[in-house]
Amino acid sequence: MSHYTALTIAGSDSGGGAGIEADLKTFQALGVHGTCAITAITSQNTLGVQGVFDVPPGVIESQIDSVMADFEVVYTKTGMLSRVETIEVVARKAKQYGLRLIVDPVMAAESGGRLLDPDAVDALKKLILPLAEVATPNVFEASVLSGIKVKDLDSAKEACKVIHGLGVRHAVVTGGHMGGVDILYDGRFRVFEGELVKGGTHGTGCTHSSAITAYLARGEKVGGAVMKAKAFVRNAVASAMDVGHGARPVNPGGIR
Repeated sequence: MSHYTALTIAGSDSGGGAGIEADLKTFQALGVHGTCAITAITSQNTLGVQGVFDVPPGVIESQIDSVMADFEVVYTKTGMLSRVETIEVVARKAKQYGLRLIVDPVMAAESGGRLLDPDAVDALKKLILPLAEVATPNVFEASVLSGIKVKDLDSAKEACKVIHGLGVRHAVVTGGHMGGVDILYDGRFRVFEGELVKGGTHGTGCTHSSAITAYLARGEKVGGAVMKAKAFVRNAVASAMDVGHGARPVNPGGIR
């Protein structure tokens, strides 16, 4: 029997809707064993982010070393890398172990709250994106990374090209703010049509990038992984549970 394993390097969401918690739920739902290295502990719920504690770089390094000493991991999702020191250690470890990164360039929580220091954006572009097999910015994140205001399909394509030019092998601009259309660029464009469904939105970006990671770990090609992850997220949104008093979290388990 084949066993698939993936790693997520990201922040913890105490409300259970995003971050490490969403990633591990997604891996489990897709038949992949999930390992993790926590980069930050957030005090967070469906209403927003009330506090952030950055895990020291040495502890992040130790977590990654522990995982890699015992598990066969190639595909690794990165989420909240809140500051320059965190980005530096993750980039160094990714190179050391030859990790193929699926980068969710988390800048803000869906429920509200900044999760990336302004001075860390350049470090993310210079150190992490050139290591990315796939990057999955939303419209806001793509605008920041590319310097192009993404407002429609044409501007999203231009942003994809710029992000690809930063060293990302497969740039995906997710279209939750563009009528559900996702755009993949790896030297040629592929457009994945979609529809917006009613349900929860908290954790959509984390769930999408970790689903791509899981499908790649299972042997899918990038195009197939992006297409299947899109369908997975749609179901997770539609199956969201009515918990909390703010943005409803997506449900990667798909069971109401």
